[in-house]
Amino acid sequence: MILGRMLLPGRLRTTSLGDLLGVLHRASVTGTLELVEDRGRTHRVHLSRGLVVAVEIDGAAPSLAEILRLEHAADADLLRRSLLRAIASRRLHGEVLVEDFRVAPEVVSQALRRQLLRRLAALDGVADARVCFRVAVRPPRGAFRDRPLEPREFLHGRRRARERSGGGGATSRDVRAWHVLGLTPGVDESAVRRAYRRLAREVHPDLHPGASDEERRALQARFVEITEAYRALVA
Repeated sequence: MILGRMLLPGRLRTTSLGDLLGVLHRASVTGTLELVEDRGRTHRVHLSRGLVVAVEIDGAAPSLAEILRLEHAADADLLRRSLLRAIASRRLHGEVLVEDFRVAPEVVSQALRRQLLRRLAALDGVADARVCFRVAVRPPRGAFRDRPLEPREFLHGRRRARERSGGGGATSRDVRAWHVLGLTPGVDESAVRRAYRRLAREVHPDLHPGASDEERRALQARFVEITEAYRALVA
């Protein structure tokens, strides 16, 4: 696929997300990178002048409420009430938290940035997809147009094609698992076990008896995610 003077590969299996983002960043493009899996799932990375402003993944992803709660930035009752108000008023949850519940804007902003990075980490685990670049796709509401992710945030630690193809090296599945557990790729097994135990204590649904049905579903999804990551690296 030719974009201006750039030649992008047609399939993800011949490259990597890190390589694609690097090419688009260096070209300072504005548009949307689409990864379309053969089973129909479509993921999008929106860029403005080569910087990431939004990430949409087709699948389970941590919500803003989950990130804030796990980081003890807001209590469960406040998050539940603010989420209901956001749904009722059709406003962004982050907007409601700041304007109606007086949560510090920087706290919400940093949580949203971590959410984008988690979504990128999830895309690192996609083995293959059709690669498309579109200039007419509109970014979602809440895109980070004024404060996009910096290159050090969305390029650092991304797997490269030369690493993917290297014999005996880590797979893209391993890299995604490390990111899910919040670890640097290549850490030893003991670090993986410690990270898993810590996260499991934080998100196991049975340890949150006061959680609502929605919160328990989010906790269960997160617990399954970290358990699968742990098994990919250790079991």
